[in-house]
Amino acid sequence: MQEHTIDLVDLVDLRGDCARCFGLCCVALPFTASADFAVDKAAGQPCRNLQDDHRCGIHARLRQTGFTGCTVYDCFGAGQKVSQVTFGGADWRAGAREDARRMFDVFPVVRQLHELLWYLTEALTLPAARPIRTELRRALEKTEELTRQTPEELGALDVAAHRQDVNVLLLRTSELARAGIRGRKKERRGADLMGARLKGADLRGANLRGAYLIAADLTGADLRGADLIGADLRDTDLTDADLTGAFFLTQPQLNAARGSAGTRLPGAVARPGHWAAHA
Repeated sequence: MQEHTIDLVDLVDLRGDCARCFGLCCVALPFTASADFAVDKAAGQPCRNLQDDHRCGIHARLRQTGFTGCTVYDCFGAGQKVSQVTFGGADWRAGAREDARRMFDVFPVVRQLHELLWYLTEALTLPAARPIRTELRRALEKTEELTRQTPEELGALDVAAHRQDVNVLLLRTSELARAGIRGRKKERRGADLMGARLKGADLRGANLRGAYLIAADLTGADLRGADLIGADLRDTDLTDADLTGAFFLTQPQLNAARGSAGTRLPGAVARPGHWAAHA
C-alpha cells in the first residue's frame, strides 16, 4: 500500500485563521444547550463569550466551561475568505444590519465549498487517482471560482447540487485508492457502529464513508487506507490506532475523537491537544 502526504503549505488557506476573521462561527451559527454547548444561541446572535476584537474570551477554557463543541469545529478557512474576500474586510459590527445578515448567510455556504476544496486537494495527491486527475483539478478550480462569487451569487448557489457533482469524483477516487490495498475491503458505508467493539480490528481499505462510529472502541485498530469521509468520530477511541494512509479525514473529525501519543495519523492533520488527557 502506498501512503500519501499532503504539502501542508498548500492547505494553509483551508484552515481557520481566526486572526483574519470577524468571529463568524461565533455569530452566524446556532447551537443548543447540550453536552457540547453550555447555552442556547440563535443563528446571527453573537456568542456571549465573543469579545469586541472578535476573539473568544474563554478560548483557553472552552472544554472546562462546557463549550466542547467549539473545540472540535473548523471552518476550513471559510471565515477569513468571507471576511477578507467576499466582503472585502468589512466588519459586520460596523456595517448595516442587512450586510451583517448577508455575511452570516454566506458563511455556511463558503464553509461547505472549502470543505470540498480540502477533499479535492487531498484527492489530487493520491497516486491511485491519476486516471481522473484532470477531472479532479477541474472540479477544484470550479469550486474555488464559486468561493469567489459575490454575496448575492453565493446566496443563490445550489451548493447541494455542486456537492453531489464533486462527490461522484470523490467516490471514484476512493474506489481507485482502496483497490490497491491487499485483503478484503470492508464495506461499512453509512453503517451504524455506535459503541461498537472494534479493538484491534483490521479495517485496512475499509469504506467508512458516513459511518456512525460514535463512542466506538477502535483501540489499536488498523485503519490504513480507509475512506473516512463524513464518518462520525465523536468520542471514538483511537488510542494506538493506525490511520496512516487513511484519506478524507478532517481535523474536526479528529478533534471530536479520543486518541493517544501512539495513534498514528496522516500528515495533513494534527494531533489534538486534548488527547494528552487520554494518553
